[in-house]
Amino acid sequence: MSVAKKLIRCVILDLDGTLLNTDGIVGNVLKVMLGKYGKEWDGREAQKIIGTTPFEAAAAVVQDYQLPCSAIEFLSEISPLFSDQWCNIKALPGANRLVKHLKSHGVPMALASNSPRESIEAKISYHDGWKNSFSVIIGGDEVRTGKPSPEIFLEAARRLNMEPSSCLVIEDSLPGVTAGKTAEMEVVVVPSLPKQSHLYTAADEVINSLLDLRLEKWGLPPFEDWVEGTLPVDPWYIGGPVVKGFGRGSKVLGIPTANLSTEGYSDLLSEYPAGVYFGWAGLSARGVFKMVMSIGWNPYFNNKEKAIEPWLLHDFNEDFYGEELRLVIVGYIRPEVNFSSLESLVAKIHEDRRVAERALDLPLYSSFKNDSYLRSS
Repeated sequence: MSVAKKLIRCVILDLDGTLLNTDGIVGNVLKVMLGKYGKEWDGREAQKIIGTTPFEAAAAVVQDYQLPCSAIEFLSEISPLFSDQWCNIKALPGANRLVKHLKSHGVPMALASNSPRESIEAKISYHDGWKNSFSVIIGGDEVRTGKPSPEIFLEAARRLNMEPSSCLVIEDSLPGVTAGKTAEMEVVVVPSLPKQSHLYTAADEVINSLLDLRLEKWGLPPFEDWVEGTLPVDPWYIGGPVVKGFGRGSKVLGIPTANLSTEGYSDLLSEYPAGVYFGWAGLSARGVFKMVMSIGWNPYFNNKEKAIEPWLLHDFNEDFYGEELRLVIVGYIRPEVNFSSLESLVAKIHEDRRVAERALDLPLYSSFKNDSYLRSS
């Protein structure tokens, strides 16, 4: 573990895309709004608008889609649609854990977002305990210039009565990283768009998700909830018929995965970060088995689509394509990473198996073997 670079005394957090999973809501609202103009939102502007102010985002969409209205008019039309959706925004994995941990250890926190203050207050009102956890909340309408200007972070530090050099910023966007570094703060970035880590070289650390944040690197109280190399997560459920995958599990890796169709699970997949998870798998006619699984793009093979690839930790004598497979995911092992060789990838997958097998014997996880979801059909 690396030694803390500086003495960090407070944490400044972005909101949209960092703590809250707003990307899906934004996409859905833009689809509806652009449809009124006979246009189709295809996500190509996502990189342009992430981390910008609402006006800048509106201006980018109006220009790129050549809409017959001004940015101000478009923003006034779309804002009520967003407001109606704030109650549906979920916290990103690890967000509640982080906020509660820092609060319980007395670490001062600020929330600094390019969104208007009123919008920030509305969004966090649906997340228990968040508002009272932040010593400072500051919106983009409370400063002269939003991110990438450092003004909002410097103002947050001033209100916290902290030196900028003692602040750790946690962000998801390029404008946010630029703002944090220009303010001479330490910056951890959790990119909200996939396969974009290479763009964030200015950040002090790039992590896959908040689940991977190691606070002790920054001299802050460490999380104490890891258990034998695993992180317990709120259980989540996914199921469907087993389908043919990429054809490389058994043939290339020597690891027979039971692939699930992602149809109908796009929202769930966008909610959970790429990485290696584990839990229990139920096959309707065969029983319940230990399971370790990857979610993501498998960078070694450079998948084009985010996939779910469970490995049932049992020796089967035959394929079971078409059979109903149900999964209860109960823990997290590590983020998705690339490997320099096929051998190193296979070795890591087998290490993941050993970690999962040991963990699933612990009472913390073993009780989920009896979950009724695994046996229903």
